[in-house]
Amino acid sequence: MNIVFMGTPDFAVAALEAIIEAGHRVTAVVTQPDKPKGRGKELQMTPVKACAVEHNIPVFQPVKIKAAEAVEILRTYDADIFVVAAFGQILSEEILTMPKFGCVNIHASLLPKYRGAAPIQWAIINGEKTTGVTIQQMNQGIDTGDILMKSEVAIDAKETGDSLHDKLALAGAKLIVEALSKIESGEVIPVKQNDEESSYVKMLQKSMGKIDWQQSAQSLDYLIRGLISWPGAFTVRNGKTLKIWEEEAVTSEELQKKETASVITDKAAGTVVLVEKDAFYVQTSDGILKILSVQPEGKKRMAVKDYLLGYQIKAGEKLGE
Repeated sequence: MNIVFMGTPDFAVAALEAIIEAGHRVTAVVTQPDKPKGRGKELQMTPVKACAVEHNIPVFQPVKIKAAEAVEILRTYDADIFVVAAFGQILSEEILTMPKFGCVNIHASLLPKYRGAAPIQWAIINGEKTTGVTIQQMNQGIDTGDILMKSEVAIDAKETGDSLHDKLALAGAKLIVEALSKIESGEVIPVKQNDEESSYVKMLQKSMGKIDWQQSAQSLDYLIRGLISWPGAFTVRNGKTLKIWEEEAVTSEELQKKETASVITDKAAGTVVLVEKDAFYVQTSDGILKILSVQPEGKKRMAVKDYLLGYQIKAGEKLGE
């Protein structure tokens, strides 16, 4: 098929590559405008634009895709279908109905659950064991269109926002190629979503990363892993942020079995209850968080054993203040 592909971040690149490799003709790529990044504030191409340039595909970067002039440009592309993957702008009804097969979206959840922004990270934060990708026929709602195909993906015990992102990007790439074939042949059967089973998730914000030690160790484990690598979870130590990269939840009973000095685990939440050469342990409202990798403010990520060489921590110290 002739395809116009709309996408912006890394998540969409795998799908674009798979569509090209499958032999479809991508007549144009639509992506967000270049943005200044880094200390030099130089304009940087979106990951999808970089991929398109590599494959010599025309690129269109509208500030507002709904603008009349943008809509007219879209009409000039010879396309049977528009494929959308994390594009970042809402399409108008005029655009949704423009191509023969309409517009389909690659969404990183098993719809109708986790509609909206950041479904990958929220699946981990909420402690889900399974998620997946959905190919949906787009309408004017937010992720409310008919479901065309789904693919489940397991969430591993140590899954992070980054690792799950990569798994779902590959799953979405595989599924969209299969879906395009079935759409073209008329084999796909759209299924309406059950709105009663739906849930919406909000965009991630930096403020979400501040650790509340009054939560349980398990909940904090979900949060920390879900927010890797952006915005990241952090606590405050001596007035400066300390980002937590790697940890694991343990019970008070597990900690008491250690052959180290006796551990007092009835301290207030946020208290360091034990320090070892390669880890330190923090009391929560329920259970203990074993911290293994951190990033001090203004420094690079490091293992706790390296952190302790330059930063002294003692049992009884309170974090988060």
